Amino acid sequence: MESIVAGQRAANVDEFAELALGVDVELFTGPTGPESLADRAARLDAAHDILAVLRRETPELATYAARLLKSAPAVLPAARRVVGAGRGTVGLGVAA
Repeated sequence: MESIVAGQRAANVDEFAELALGVDVELFTGPTGPESLADRAARLDAAHDILAVLRRETPELATYAARLLKSAPAVLPAARRVVGAGRGTVGLGVAA
């Protein structure tokens, strides 16, 4: 069975949701590849803004979008080596 919405074929489940519901899954879950911290922050800001509008206008879609947002993996900042003052001690720091 083919998944056709508004005359367009959906290649996968995420595309079907986007075509049928008007919700960009990647906006709420993040890209499949790497994402910079700045890009992630901007995407999440937009996702939260859209979620607020959905809660007012379409609660059912807001519930779906909120689940997507919660299902997204948490991204931790990459650890980097930091050379301390003095005897060349090495510790872990958080990348800026």
